[in-house]
Amino acid sequence: MSDGRSRNMRANRRTDTKPEVALRQALHRMGYRYRKDLRFEACGVKVRPDVVFTARKVAVFVDGCFWHVCPEHGRQPTRNEWYWTPKLRRNVERDRAADAALAEAGWRVVRVWEHVEPSAAVAAVVAVLEGASEHVSDNIASRRRRRDRRSE
Repeated sequence: MSDGRSRNMRANRRTDTKPEVALRQALHRMGYRYRKDLRFEACGVKVRPDVVFTARKVAVFVDGCFWHVCPEHGRQPTRNEWYWTPKLRRNVERDRAADAALAEAGWRVVRVWEHVEPSAAVAAVVAVLEGASEHVSDNIASRRRRRDRRSE
């Protein structure tokens, strides 16, 4: 592998990016428990969300602006377009296929861009989680009360 592209690609993380870690830490502090980077099949399509709430059937993806062609920050490559343009198009197509397969399997999908503030990303995930089960907020409130009693 003598070309610079493969060496540079190795520097890009698939998991544990800063926005993803910030989101997971905030959700964990709030008392939510989840699976990280869980690979599974939904309606014949293999998916690997960044954060998965299996019992609530909520899949969360933290998408990088370049890799997933963010309408706000994504940019068209100026070098090696012959390589990057189809690759980025396939990423977007794969995202849409995963969303459709998860929805068909009864999952709720949350996609968050990497540039979104962590508090806004957490709010988006919590909104879906709260809507996914009528008892979620009661469970979280009771966990917080137990935690507060232990700290007294």
